[in-house]
Amino acid sequence: MQEKFIRTALIGQPNVGKSTVFNHLTGLNQHVGNWPGKTIEQKTGKIVFKNYTIEICDLPGTYSLTSNSEEERIARDYIITKKPDVVIVLLNASALERSVYLLSELLLLEVPIVAGINMVDVAKENGIIIDFEILREKIKIPVVELIASKNIGLVNLLEKVVETFEKKEDFKIPFSPIRDAHKSELDDLEAILKERVPSPYSVKWTSVKLLEGDKEITEFSKGWLKEDWQKAHKILEKHEDAYLDIVGSRYEWIAEIISSVVKNPRPQEISITDKIDKYATHPIYGMGLLFGIIGALFFLTYFLANPIVNFLSKSVSSLQIIFKDSTSGFLPPFISGLLFDGAFGGAGMVIAFLPTLLFFFFFIAILEDVGYLSRIAYIMDNFMHKIGLHGKSFVPLFLGFGCNVPAIMGTRIIEDKKARFLTILLTPFIPCSARFAVLAFLATPFFGKYSFLAMMALILINIATVFLIGKILTSTSFKGVKSAFIMELPLYHKPNFKTVFVYVYVNLKSFIVKAASIIVIVSCIVWFLSAYPSGKIDESYLAQFGKFVEKSGALMGFSDWRAITALATSFIAKENTIATFGVLLDVSENETLGKKIAEIFTIPSAFAFLVVQMLFVPCLATTTVIYRETGLKWTFYSLVLHLTVSLFSGIVTFQFLRLFLA
Repeated sequence: MQEKFIRTALIGQPNVGKSTVFNHLTGLNQHVGNWPGKTIEQKTGKIVFKNYTIEICDLPGTYSLTSNSEEERIARDYIITKKPDVVIVLLNASALERSVYLLSELLLLEVPIVAGINMVDVAKENGIIIDFEILREKIKIPVVELIASKNIGLVNLLEKVVETFEKKEDFKIPFSPIRDAHKSELDDLEAILKERVPSPYSVKWTSVKLLEGDKEITEFSKGWLKEDWQKAHKILEKHEDAYLDIVGSRYEWIAEIISSVVKNPRPQEISITDKIDKYATHPIYGMGLLFGIIGALFFLTYFLANPIVNFLSKSVSSLQIIFKDSTSGFLPPFISGLLFDGAFGGAGMVIAFLPTLLFFFFFIAILEDVGYLSRIAYIMDNFMHKIGLHGKSFVPLFLGFGCNVPAIMGTRIIEDKKARFLTILLTPFIPCSARFAVLAFLATPFFGKYSFLAMMALILINIATVFLIGKILTSTSFKGVKSAFIMELPLYHKPNFKTVFVYVYVNLKSFIVKAASIIVIVSCIVWFLSAYPSGKIDESYLAQFGKFVEKSGALMGFSDWRAITALATSFIAKENTIATFGVLLDVSENETLGKKIAEIFTIPSAFAFLVVQMLFVPCLATTTVIYRETGLKWTFYSLVLHLTVSLFSGIVTFQFLRLFLA
C-alpha cells in the first residue's frame, strides 16, 4: 500500500517536554537547520505510522502567539502560512492553567488540533489529578495523556493525529473570542475586513488581533484596507481597552476548565520541587550550590575530556608524520604539505575538540532536562542585568573558561536574538583552557616567584573586560536593547537519557557539519602562508607579515617580529603561540624555551604581551562557530572588537607599567 503524507506542527510552552516528545517520535531521523533568515534553530523529523509518513516540525517554544518575539512570529507564521494538516499542542499537566492559554490562541486559528497533556506522572507526584473525560468535553478536541520521558502515550498521540487528519471535521471555537461588551466592535471590524483579508489569514482572527493591538497585523491591515483603513482605525482608537475583554474571555474559559477538571487533594503539602528550591534559589545558599554544580561540571568535562583530547592530538600528530613520510617518495612537497600539514592538521583540530564538546553537551543536557538550568538563570539574573544581559547568558560565559567553542554554541539557550549575539561577542573575552596553558607556560619564566600573582591579575583583567565591554556595547551598538526575560521554573524530574543522547548527537553533528569544513580550508591557507615562498617559517609570508607590523608592537614594548608572528599564529589555535616561538627561536640543549622567550621581553612588555594574548582575537574554531551562529557581519565585528580591545589594553598596560618598572 502506498504511504500517505501528514504534515504536523509540534508546539508548546518552554519546559513542557516538547524536545522529549520530538526526539522519541523522530529519533535520529531529523534535520536541524535555521528558519529562513533567522538564527533560531528549525528542527524537522519524520516517522512512518500506519501507512502514513508523518512529518513533524518542532516549532520554537513560546508562551503565546502575539508578535512580540521572533519565536512567537515564527510559530504562528508557520501554522498560518504552511497550514499543517494537524497541530500537536503540548500542555503541562502540572501547570495546566498556564498551558491552556496558548491553546486558547491556537483555537482561534481554526486548525485541526490534538492536545497532548505531558508530565502526568510529575503532576500526580505533586498531588494534581486531572479528569481527562471532562477536559475533552470542554475543549472539544482530542486529548491524550502523556509521560513522554517514559515513552508512554506517544503511540496513542500518533493515532489521534491520523484520526484527526482522516476525519477532517469542521472546527468550531469552544468559547467566545471576546466579551459581550466589545462584541459589536469585533463584528464591525469583520465587516470592514470582509473580502479584503488575503488567504491564508482569516477575517475573524485578523479582527481579534487588531483589537489586541498586534503590531504586525496592524501593518498588514493598513496595506490590505488602503483608504478604508481609517474606518478600522477609528474603531480601534475609540476602543483601545477592547483587548481586556479578549484576554478576559480567554481567562474566564480557562478558569471554567480548570475548576472542572483539576483536583488537588493535597493543596497544603509542600512539593519536592519547593523543598529543593528553598535552597536552590536562595540568594546565598543558591549561589553556593550554583558554583558547586557548575564547578563540578567544569571539572568533570575537562577531567574526562583532556586525556582523550591529548591522546587524539598525539595520535593525529603521529599519523600526520607517518602519512607524510610514507608518501614523500611520490607526492610533490606542495601536495604533501597541503594534505598533511594543512588539511590533515585542520581535521585533527576538529577531532581534538569532539571529546570536550561531547561531555559539555552531555552535562548541559542533563541540567536542562532535570530543570536546573532555569534556576541558574534565575539566580544570576540580577547580576547579569548590570551588563545588559539576563541570567541565561551566565551559563555560556562561565563555560567559556573551558572552551569558547561549546560556550558559543551553548548560547542557543538564549531565545532573544540580540541578547544572544551580545553574549557571543563577550564570550571570547573569557580565557579558555588553551589561553590558560599559554599563560601557565610563560608566567614562571616571565615573572619568577610572582608568577601566581601575575596569573591572577591577568585573569581578573579578562573578567573585568567582559563587564566593561558589556556596559559599553549596551550603551552603543546594543543601545536600547532590553531583552524581556519570561522565566518559568519547571518541576524537577528525572532526566530522560534518550533525550540527552539525541541532544548530544544533534549538537555534535551540527559542529562537524558547520565548522569542520571551514577549519580545514583555513588551516590549508595558513599552512601555505607559513611555508612559502622558501619553505622556512622565518622567511614565509606569515613571517613577512610579522616583520611588516612589528613596529606596531613598539607601543606595547615588544617590537620583535617573532613576538608579533607568534601572537598572529594564535588565531589558528591559542597554543600555537608557544609552538611558533619554538620554531623561530634557537634553543640550545642547556636552555629552556620559556627562558629563551623571556629574553626578548622586559617585565612591562612581558605583562603587556600576555594581556594581548589573553584578549586577542578568537581562535579559528571559535571564529568559525561565531560565523555559523551569527553570520559574516557579526564575525567581522567580533574580530575587530577583540583586536582593538587587546591592542589598546596592551598599549595602556605597557605604558603604565614602564612608569614603575622601567
